[in-house]
Amino acid sequence: MLSRRGFLKGSGLALFGVGLMGGIPAFMAEAAASDKLVAPYKRKRVLVCIFQRGAMDGLMAVTPFGDKYLQAARPGLFISAASGGKDPLIDLDGRWGLHPGMRAFEPLFKEGRLGIVHGIGSPNNTRSHFDAQDYMESGTPFNKGTASGWLNRAVGLLGHDAATPFAAVSLTSALPRSLYGDHPSVAISNLQDFAIQLKGNPAAASTAARSWEDLYDQTSSGLLQETGKESFEAMKMLQRADVRNYQPSGGAIYPPTPLGNSLRQVAQLIKMDVGLEVSFTESNGWDTHFNQGSDNGIFARNVTDLSNSIAAFWKDLEAYQDDVTVMTMTEFGRTVHQNGTGGTDHGRASCNFILGNNVAGGKVYGTVAELAVENLEDRRDLPVTTDFRSVFSAVADAHLKIADDRILLPDWDGKKVELMKV
Repeated sequence: MLSRRGFLKGSGLALFGVGLMGGIPAFMAEAAASDKLVAPYKRKRVLVCIFQRGAMDGLMAVTPFGDKYLQAARPGLFISAASGGKDPLIDLDGRWGLHPGMRAFEPLFKEGRLGIVHGIGSPNNTRSHFDAQDYMESGTPFNKGTASGWLNRAVGLLGHDAATPFAAVSLTSALPRSLYGDHPSVAISNLQDFAIQLKGNPAAASTAARSWEDLYDQTSSGLLQETGKESFEAMKMLQRADVRNYQPSGGAIYPPTPLGNSLRQVAQLIKMDVGLEVSFTESNGWDTHFNQGSDNGIFARNVTDLSNSIAAFWKDLEAYQDDVTVMTMTEFGRTVHQNGTGGTDHGRASCNFILGNNVAGGKVYGTVAELAVENLEDRRDLPVTTDFRSVFSAVADAHLKIADDRILLPDWDGKKVELMKV
């Protein structure tokens, strides 16, 4: 006989897997509608991760604007912080300047809610997007054989069984590598149609392959009633929430972009109290080999979307801000020198952003030396001086109260970056 937890990890998730080929089957909708809706799941702390796929140029997002070597290395890309310019950098502290497209981040930084880590990256020096993303999402930068993702392991370390299929949700069309594993996690491409993918979650995928009639036949009715009720309740919450006509709080206006739409839906799930604890989404288009631009262009559009989407999300969640921390990540950075096509090539270190009321923000963390060629990795790249795991661990431990780094980030025993208040 299946255990309650085993059912939730496998069969309970298959409830949503049927959305792959179309709408919710009639018998499922009827079961959800017939079940009395009880009080929402207990409000929990939520970690929201945003992967900037393509490798963000950290030196353009957050620039050491007084570095003469950087200015010389980027004659067509460097943005000055001097006032009177067309669109100068936003001076954060006399050394670091925020890209002018990220103006929405300025008040969050000055309020001490937004922290930045510079010189962050992987100790593995691969410049392959696929490998670097895989290493970062698995949390094991020298082990390609790790089956699980670091966020899925985080779910398993939360100290309780997930009594809801919404404990870990990715607002993407397919489950990201970060959430692969045995613990409950789902990918929802759109809350309006429940188009959910279960790729990478073996427990869920194996049961999704069977029809629900077979599942009912193979499971005791008592167990099904006990565990299925929780899933049906969550589905019913979505059905009743009128997600299509959701109105953000506080006058928040999300950009009409994939990232803006994803964060808007994450905010909906948080406010619905369906038991969300870990959420993931993506921002694409950061591979700027050609025509990167400076204060306008591809990069400027991307950082404007990133900062405006996160700022709108934060404003929308005003009543929930104490429970939420947002963290960005990118697989690696870009070369210090611009290339011959007005862009930058694959590099090493970048920067990331951490937002929350328990973040010791208003500061740029990390070590970045003067960008003279002799200080660069391979005489071309910003060196990695902060292992990404030292930030991931600090945020997960402080916000989600996870303390076992041996499981969360195997083969790592480094020191956490002290960027969290608690």
